[in-house]
Formats: sequence, C-alpha cells, structure tokens
Amino acid sequence: MCGITGAIWADPQLALDEPTLRRMTAELTHRGPDDEGYYLSPWQTRVGYPPRPGVALGHRRLSIIDLSGGHQPLPNENDTVWVVFNGEIYNFPALRQRLEGSGHTFRTQSDTETLVHLYEDEGLGFLKHLQGMFALALWDARRGRLVIARDRLGKKPLYYRHERGRLLFGSELKALLAVPGVPREIDPGAIDEYLTYQYVPHPNTMFRGLRKLPPAHYAVFGDGDFRVSDYWDPLYDREVDLPDEEYRRQLRERLTESVEMRLVSDVPLGAFLSGGVDSSLIVALMQQAQVGRPVRTFSIGFAEAEYDETQHARAIADHLGTQHTELRIEPSAVEILPQLVWHFDDPLADSSAIPTWYVAQLAREHVTVALTGDGGDELFAGYDRYRAAPLGAAVDRLPALVRNALGSSVWQRLPGTRRRSLLRRFKRLTEPLALPPPRRYLEWIAVFNESQRASLYSEEMLRRLPDSDPAEFLATAWRRVGHRDPVTQASLADLQTYLPCDLLAKVDITSMAHSLECRQPMLDQRVVELAVGMPRRLKYRRGRGKRILQETFGHLLPESVFKRPKMGFGVPLEHWFRGSLGTYAREVLLDPVATGRGYFRTAAVEALLNEHQAGKQDHSPRLWALLFLEIWHHRWVDAP
Repeated sequence: MCGITGAIWADPQLALDEPTLRRMTAELTHRGPDDEGYYLSPWQTRVGYPPRPGVALGHRRLSIIDLSGGHQPLPNENDTVWVVFNGEIYNFPALRQRLEGSGHTFRTQSDTETLVHLYEDEGLGFLKHLQGMFALALWDARRGRLVIARDRLGKKPLYYRHERGRLLFGSELKALLAVPGVPREIDPGAIDEYLTYQYVPHPNTMFRGLRKLPPAHYAVFGDGDFRVSDYWDPLYDREVDLPDEEYRRQLRERLTESVEMRLVSDVPLGAFLSGGVDSSLIVALMQQAQVGRPVRTFSIGFAEAEYDETQHARAIADHLGTQHTELRIEPSAVEILPQLVWHFDDPLADSSAIPTWYVAQLAREHVTVALTGDGGDELFAGYDRYRAAPLGAAVDRLPALVRNALGSSVWQRLPGTRRRSLLRRFKRLTEPLALPPPRRYLEWIAVFNESQRASLYSEEMLRRLPDSDPAEFLATAWRRVGHRDPVTQASLADLQTYLPCDLLAKVDITSMAHSLECRQPMLDQRVVELAVGMPRRLKYRRGRGKRILQETFGHLLPESVFKRPKMGFGVPLEHWFRGSLGTYAREVLLDPVATGRGYFRTAAVEALLNEHQAGKQDHSPRLWALLFLEIWHHRWVDAP
C-alpha cells in the first residue's frame, strides 16, 4: 500500500514546484513510511509541436512485494511512461509472463512495473486486465497526457481537483489541500448528503471543487481536455441462469483462488477475525491454503456484552487452529476523535471506524498485511435490513389508499422508546411504506431522514441548499439493478453506494493510519461478477442471507457461525452519549463557534441532546454525525 499525489498542468502559471510536491507527498507519509519518490517534468515548448504539459508525481511506499526494488515513480524501458501506484495487482505474475513474451524488459520484481508495459501494449484498455485493488496515475510523455484510475469496487481512494489548465490528484484530500490557493469552500449540498448517508457520496466531497473519482472509473487530462469514463460494468440488472450446483462449484473455485492470490506477500500477513460468517470463512480458506502454518488472527472486544464478539472469534480461532491475538479495550471517543478527524479529511460518521481503528492498530504490531471479510453482506444479502425489502414490495401491490394509511403520520405520534425496542423498529419500518422503493429504503437507513433534516436546518441553510436531492445517489444505483427482486435490488444498491463510500473508505483510512494493508478476497472481480448474477434463492431464504456460503463452505466452519444473529462491528455510542461524551458533545455543538456557522437551528440540536440524555430517544448516530462534522470543521476549515 502506498500514497500517491501529483499534478499535470497545461498553463505554466499553474506549475507545481518541487517544494509543493514534497509537501503534498509528506501529507501521505502514514500510507507509506518505507520510501518516497518524486518525478517532475516542466512545461515545455517545442518547435513545430504543441507545448508539452508539465507533470509532477509523488509517492510514499509501504513495501509489500519486492522490498528492495519497486521504487516509485517507476518508468518503462525508455522513460516515456511513468506511474505512481497504490494497491496490489494480484494477477501480475501472469501479466508479467505475457509482457516478457512480447518483448518487454523488466527492471524489478514488483507488480507496479506491469502497469507501464501493459499500458504500452493496450493503451487505456490496460485497466480491464488488472485484477486487484488500486489507485494510480500514469504519465504518457509521448501523448502528453495523464491517466488517473481507481479499482472496480473502490477499495483504494483517489481524489482530484480539475481547474482550467491543471489537474491535481492524491490518495487523500489533505495532499490536495497542501497546494497553495486550493480553496476550502464548504458545499452545503455535501452537508445534506453527509447527514443523509453518514458519508459524502462520490463524486462529491465536503469541499466544493474537490472530487472523488468513482469506483471503476478513469480520467484523462491531455490536449486541453479532461474527461471521466467508466471501464467496468458487472451487469447488475441481469440474473444468470445456472444450475445451483454449478453456482456453488464456481463460488468455491473463485473464492478459494481469490484468497490464495492474496496470500502473496514478502512481509508478515494475517487477518481480522470477528467470529461472523465472512471473516471466519476467509480465515478458514487462508488456513486451508497454508497447511501446517497457523494464520495470525486479530480481534478486539468491549466490556459491553452487546458489542463484544471476542468469544465467537476465539471459538473460530480454536476450531481452525489460528495463532490468535485479542485485546479488550475501553475506547475513549473523546480521545480518538481528533485522530479520526485528521485521517478522515472527507468526513465519515460511521462510528464503527473506532473499533476498526483499534483492530488495525493491534494487527500492525504483528503483521503488515491483513485480509478481511468485507463485501460478504452486500454480495450475499447478509444485512438484517434486507428482511424489510419483501414487505415493502408487498405493500407496493396494495391499493394506494391502503399504502398511504400504512405510511400515515399517526405512527410518528407513537411514543419514543429505547433502542431496538419493537415499537421503535415498527415505527421506523412503517413510516416510509408509501414511498417508492429506493426512497423507502433510504428512509430506513438514513442517519437523518428528509423530514428530520428539514427540521434541523436553519432558514439560512435551507436557502443555501441546492436543488439536487441526496436520494438520487441511491436511486441511480437502484435503477442499475433494474427489475430484479427487492432483496437483490437493496443489496446490489448497497454494493454500489454503502460499500465503497462507507465501509471500504473506513477500512482504508483506519488501516493506512497504522501503515497496514488490508485485502478483501470477497471483492475479487470474478467473485463479484458471479455473485451479482445469482438469483435470490441462492443467497436469501426464509429471512436469512448467505445461504450459498453455508451450502458451499459449511464443512469448514461450525454450524453455529451461520445461525447466530449478526452483531455488526459497533461501539456503545448510546451509552457514551448519556455520559461523558454527551457532556463533551453539548459543549462542542452548542458553542458559539458551532452555532455561528448557521447550518442548524440551535434549539433542534439542543432537543436531540436533551431527548437522548433523558432516555426518550436514541439519537446517538445523529449526535455522532453532528459532533464529527463540527470537530472536522475545527481541523480542516477553521485552522487549516
């Protein structure tokens, strides 16, 4: 894993000098503590030819493969193509063999070098041949163009700023913000999106003019032109008709191969283990691949039994014979919040970043690479919330009068109750039933739903909001799934939205904060393409998901793993906000600096704090989102 940054400019007035390039690169040191490298080529005029743009490439390296070689930026044989790269290309041995056969000469043993030679042969089509996780920038001096690209599922991040005559890029926003003159103008629409999803959806960021390259996309800057294109479509709307046994055979083959490919490393390697289905299955396949050598596994636990999975992780570790390390912690949100805010320079209000931070920190004390089970819930319909999707579809078939009655505001007048109570869950389920499917689903999963945001915002904020609707991000993903069954629609919409923007961003940032590389075998493109085409019956039956995982790999794990309720990976925010974190949040959110921003009605924020601390409602996800946003402003807007 690494950090990449740089720029290309067609206007010499916008040139990036070496001190600026070094500052940008230094901001990413935590992503790559082992090495650094730079390439700088000035804007040039040529007699009889158009001017050639200037280009700057910066790189920080976390050495994983070819420890002594692989220095970046890395060129081709005649120094006409240069690349900086963050990630891993798992099929690079096969690509290298092919490229050497066609006459290319390699200087290193690294996977990075395959990129420049593959680009020479395939042009922009080289991306379709890559099997891995990556963000990259490639300078083609012959054509005078810079190509930036991101992997298919969005495992590795890539931010950019396109302005007339220049393109800036970086693995994190902080690299771009190190460039003099880059504005830090808050986008009110991004605040609206953030409070809806708990993240800012791609391609937006919290700063106007700074963008995220979406997954499975590349962009080209050259000849005074800038364009963004996609390069992969797994055909979300098509169900593939295969015999059930053939699906199981292919899943067994592809996931096993995916795990084995991700065990290639020249540094110590292990895995996160929660004791749930996905991480347990990945560890089981790892242990199967390296017989006689126990896998290093890591888990953390909390004092609150409701959030502690260590006993389940320990049982799986004993069953598989791993070398297991666990740590019971009492995390302090107040202490860790400033660190999270510095690393999440595009704010993310998923509180599970806290335990992910600690398990990454624990793992890094022993290994440099860790495999995870990310993607299993989206690919194989594992979330509990998918149980509501068939109910919503049934309601859609009812007469309009009945639908409207089910969604009536009468339910909103029912008294609030404690978290996870039956009445509260019933209210949350029934209130949006009359809405169209994607908007209904968003109401179920939103941190602040539409009416809650409207009552939270000040009059000034309401005037500043754009006409765009945050729900359109999810609705666009939903439309790509077409007219498939409701569970498939919801899960594959999550695959396109929640997975890259929340879960993968969370894992990347928290692991890279500790210079730890995380790999996700479930998200191998061949596994994803297979799972996307599966009919619902193979994944989800009688209110339970991941059926095909049990049917295919059940012999590797105890049956109890597949039957116990899903816990998630959370922290006891509800309790914290009724204690010291609530006191801290009140001081921060009601401070004149916060109220003076003009985003929210002070009375609405105070009501959230009072209702939560009085036990009338669980507002902890909403309070965490507001608190994170305000501390983020302190770090990235007030005192840059």
